[in-house]
Amino acid sequence: MSLGFATPPPTDAVSRLSRSLESSEWAALGVPLLRSPREVVGGLHERHLPVPGTAVIAVFGPDERLVASASLVRSTDRPDGWEFRNALLGQLRRIVPHDLRRRAPVRTAALLFCRGGGSDWSEVDGAWMWGLRDACTLHGLRCGAYIVLTPAGWQVLGEGRKGRRPRSPEPSEGAPAELPQGTPPPARPVSAPRTCSRRLAPRTWPEG
Repeated sequence: MSLGFATPPPTDAVSRLSRSLESSEWAALGVPLLRSPREVVGGLHERHLPVPGTAVIAVFGPDERLVASASLVRSTDRPDGWEFRNALLGQLRRIVPHDLRRRAPVRTAALLFCRGGGSDWSEVDGAWMWGLRDACTLHGLRCGAYIVLTPAGWQVLGEGRKGRRPRSPEPSEGAPAELPQGTPPPARPVSAPRTCSRRLAPRTWPEG
């Protein structure tokens, strides 16, 4: 006979849920604002041509210019911030040296994630947010914006700025669906650093 008690979630599910950030938690981080998100999104889209399931990590230098970026693909059937953190950290180590010896971060990393569905926060976004924040900490970087690219366009989560172009391709447009669980991620080339005019708006950070 059922007494109305919910079955406790498996330990694995509990662990994964703890490695995720809600939209309110992300907003509370106070990540630096992108001065021109449309230019940033357009530039990263042009360089990496992301399809659903692709994440693009971009590093901005202290002069607020793009230093380097790389793309990767991970299964999102069972989103886990720990796995996303390790994947992002691996890419960061390939494209820029760490800043762990500095007293405070001078460079910022932002993430663009291409997926299907709407632009509202999802469990997958929460896991990527957790992974981005943790990877930045472990690489000595400031955690920057998280942007989703959907069939409706792009949106910076946590602040609401958005646009219709570029957007995530629909499966009918020839884009592959997101990777099923257990599918090994394909190798993605790491882009070479180049000078560009993508900038971040300055923000004062509390000491300590």
